[in-house]
Amino acid sequence: MASPFEVLEIDPDASAAELRRAYRERVIEAHPDHGGSATEFQRVREAYAAAKAGRELEAPPEREELDEESEPDDEPDGARVEYLNYAVLDDHGWDVGDADLFGKANDADLDPVNYGKFLVQPGESLLEAAENRGFAWPYACRGGACANCAVALVEGELEMPADTILPPKMKASGIRLSCNGIPITDEMKVIYNIKHLPGLDELRLPPRPFEQAHASD
Repeated sequence: MASPFEVLEIDPDASAAELRRAYRERVIEAHPDHGGSATEFQRVREAYAAAKAGRELEAPPEREELDEESEPDDEPDGARVEYLNYAVLDDHGWDVGDADLFGKANDADLDPVNYGKFLVQPGESLLEAAENRGFAWPYACRGGACANCAVALVEGELEMPADTILPPKMKASGIRLSCNGIPITDEMKVIYNIKHLPGLDELRLPPRPFEQAHASD
């Protein structure tokens, strides 16, 4: 198995600053929005965690899921998010407005990339929470200035500290940005990867121009 430093393409004796810089460059390259893959994206994140901890790479941990049978007293802090990938709707003949869309998704035995649940820890944005659990959701600027990371709220609410792109009409219809959207409800249902919805195309930005900003900040 490759060492974490090989995955990050950096020398084992690199400084902490050099390690952070290498990680920022590699995680952008590995993201699907930049031509990478979800598998490589997760591998880079695991390599960075291993390098910081001074250990070798391990087998991927189990994906964090919510325990449906946990007692109320055992429930962790944070927001419980049920997510669905917009890209699979056409394959199943579903529509964003279907009344029991998430019930259908739950019964369809979808891959975890396309449907599932996770916990957003206090202080995490929705995008950060997805990435911290090994998922590669779309994004570009991470600053509320484009719609690449947009999600559709079916249930619950996100608070966006910065948003210079979404028209009031879209926000009224439940469109939010996951890059800086912080859950403010305990339960949420979101459809992610909606960047190709009608009306959002002109609000998107190509990921590539932001590579240098992320790599050198």
